[in-house]
Amino acid sequence: ALALLLSAPALGLGRENDPYFKAGREAVARSRALLPVGPPARNVILFIGDGMDGTTVTAARILEGQLRGESGEENWLSFEQLPFTALVKTYNTNMQVPDSAGTMTAMVSGLKTKAGVIGVSDAVVIGDVSSVAASRVPTLLEEAEDRGLATGVVSTTRLTHATPAACYAHAASRDWEVDGKLSDAARDAGFPDIARQMIEFDHGDGMEVMLGGGRSFFLPEQLDDPEEPGRKGGRTDGRNLVEVWQQTNPDGSYVWSEQQLLALDPKTTPRVLGLFDPSHMEYEADRAGDVAGEPSLAQMTAFAIALLESRNAGYFLMVEAGRIDHGHHAGNAYRALVDTIALSDAVRKARELTDPAETLIIVTADHGHTMSMAGYPKRGNPILGLVEAPEHPRFPGGATKDASGKPYTTLGYANGPGHVGHTNVQPAGPKRFPHASRGPFESTGLVGERPLLDAATVLDPAFLQESTVPLRSETHGGQDVAVWAGGPRAGLFRGSQEQSYLYHAMVEALGWREQVVTEPATGGAEAP
Repeated sequence: ALALLLSAPALGLGRENDPYFKAGREAVARSRALLPVGPPARNVILFIGDGMDGTTVTAARILEGQLRGESGEENWLSFEQLPFTALVKTYNTNMQVPDSAGTMTAMVSGLKTKAGVIGVSDAVVIGDVSSVAASRVPTLLEEAEDRGLATGVVSTTRLTHATPAACYAHAASRDWEVDGKLSDAARDAGFPDIARQMIEFDHGDGMEVMLGGGRSFFLPEQLDDPEEPGRKGGRTDGRNLVEVWQQTNPDGSYVWSEQQLLALDPKTTPRVLGLFDPSHMEYEADRAGDVAGEPSLAQMTAFAIALLESRNAGYFLMVEAGRIDHGHHAGNAYRALVDTIALSDAVRKARELTDPAETLIIVTADHGHTMSMAGYPKRGNPILGLVEAPEHPRFPGGATKDASGKPYTTLGYANGPGHVGHTNVQPAGPKRFPHASRGPFESTGLVGERPLLDAATVLDPAFLQESTVPLRSETHGGQDVAVWAGGPRAGLFRGSQEQSYLYHAMVEALGWREQVVTEPATGGAEAP
């Protein structure tokens, strides 16, 4: 049964006839005709700000400037200075407002698919393990490995979470991160959970860099977590996947703290597995309080680039600022924006460490959220603060109060936990702001009159911005998101495109269509 489910000949079945895949190739051909001829990219770094829509970028830009004592509006995040931009449409084939699994699959596989599935086409039946083989599609990372490039995945979420998983895994449900979350049918068939697929990845010589969270899904439930005594591993099958990886990669290094990572020399470390938290890594705003110490996204990015560059083979690296999304789901703009600034820091570091004549850098988001920026606040008004009126004759009073005379903040959400009647401030504790997007999006039942907000309350990092519709977890938004690009053939990123176009543009930038492949790719991957 396992051989049938994972049979290599089924990989990429029908991809060439998929309408989104065909449209992507045609759109790239049109873009190519507008560009001057130039050498292809040797390396590609794809940065994903999970949930980083235009409002998030604007607010983070202002916050970063204001943290330096400036008014903020004139500031630029590092990636906004890349020379080429585009817009992409984010919908899934079955949803107007998408999820991260379907959107990331589009970006790295070249076709759109359903929400909630990983590395499979729209032909998949959600949750049906028997439909995986016939709908499985190759990913850019798999194809890079098959062509001899070095590869890496870096994320502040669990490495088995939707965005990183879409680079290397194939599943009818994004929730199959660990064996205990498999469906009964998948477990009976011996289908590998996403953590196993990461460790058992068999394209090329395997991924060189894997840095992020999610340690518990790689450790057996009988084993104590090294960082949090008393917390056990999350695997029910008794397997220690870290040991499996170490046995199959005797030259590799496993680390689980910032100190251990920084003690390694990336230029002499052949490959590394870093799992820095039992679940998601800390928000950047909370990272300093981590028990063992976690590396920043910029530190992980710098390490990954140095290691991959040392292989002298060209590389593909995906870097995700995954907790932007979680801050928004929690209704806490402060943490979402600080993590966006952390992404900007990581992009800045990548630009410092790479040659723009060789390395294509792309920065984008998988989807948006419902945060808005509204009112008529004066120039330089604290972006997280209450709306304060400008000195302008057309705006007497500046629309600083609601109809009942109460103030409100510039940033707010269309839905989420910060609704009327909520305390609007998270309780104290070491693990505040959990990511609650899994499960039903239901009302807390708390309704009532808007609170009388003051400056101290709304500037508290624990404040939850007010929302219109009461939900326990704020939802994604369906708006287009931006793409910024710089480096070889970055001009391919132009206009308004389908999200699946990004894959085709990266393939074109790497010059793969200009190469003749005389042998089939290993593992059954289809050469683009």
